Amino acid sequence: MSDSFAAHPPARDATGAKRGKFVTLEGIDGAGKSSHVGWLGDFLRSRDRRVTLTREPGGTPLGEKLRACLLAEAMHPETETLLMFAARREHVAAVIAPALAQGDWVICDRFSDASFAYQGGGKGVDRRRLQILENWVHGEGASQPCEPDLTLLFDVPCEVARQRIALAGRHLDRFEQEEAQFHDRVRYAYLDRAGKHPERFRVLNGELSFAEIRAQLVHIFTDLT
Repeated sequence: MSDSFAAHPPARDATGAKRGKFVTLEGIDGAGKSSHVGWLGDFLRSRDRRVTLTREPGGTPLGEKLRACLLAEAMHPETETLLMFAARREHVAAVIAPALAQGDWVICDRFSDASFAYQGGGKGVDRRRLQILENWVHGEGASQPCEPDLTLLFDVPCEVARQRIALAGRHLDRFEQEEAQFHDRVRYAYLDRAGKHPERFRVLNGELSFAEIRAQLVHIFTDLT
C-alpha cells in the first residue's frame, strides 16, 4: 500500500461531516482472514473509533438469505454473479454507506474483489461484466459510490488453506468443496487484482502466526488512525 493513504485529508460529505474508512478483508477459503475481523474491531475501538463489522455475501437480512442460497445451491456462474451483486447492492445501501456517512470505520469480510476472484477467476465469468456490475453497484456510476479505502489480502498457498479447512472438521459449503484447481485460479485472480490496485491492497502472508499477523495489522492501522 502506498503512503498516500494516510496522507490524504479525511473525506467529507456535502454537509461537511467526516466520512469513515472502508476496509475489506479478502483471501481464499482457509486463508485465515475471518479470524482477525473481531480483533480488528476491538483494536479500532480501543483507539476511539466507531466500528461496523459486516460480511459478504450477507450483512443484511436479505443478504443473509441470499448467502444461504449461494453457499448451498448449485447455479449457473452468471446467476451466482448477479445474486452476489444483488446482495452487495442491498448491503451498500442499508449498511455500508450509512455507516461511513456517520463516520464509522466499516470492516467487511469480503467485498467486490471476491467476485473478481471467485466468479471471475474461479468460474470464468467475463471480467468486463464484473466491472460493469461493480461500477453500477458501488463504483463511480452508482448512486452511492462506495470504494474500499484499504483491502487486506491474506495470501496462502492453496494446499495450506485446504489443510486448514480439513482440520476444522466442519461441513463444507459448495465453494469450499471445489477442486484444487478452482482455488488456485481464485488465489491468482486475487494476486492479479492486488497487482492492478497497489494503492489500495496490502498483501499479508497468511502462513504467519496470529501474533505476527496482528503485529503487522497494528502497524498498518496505527498509521491509518
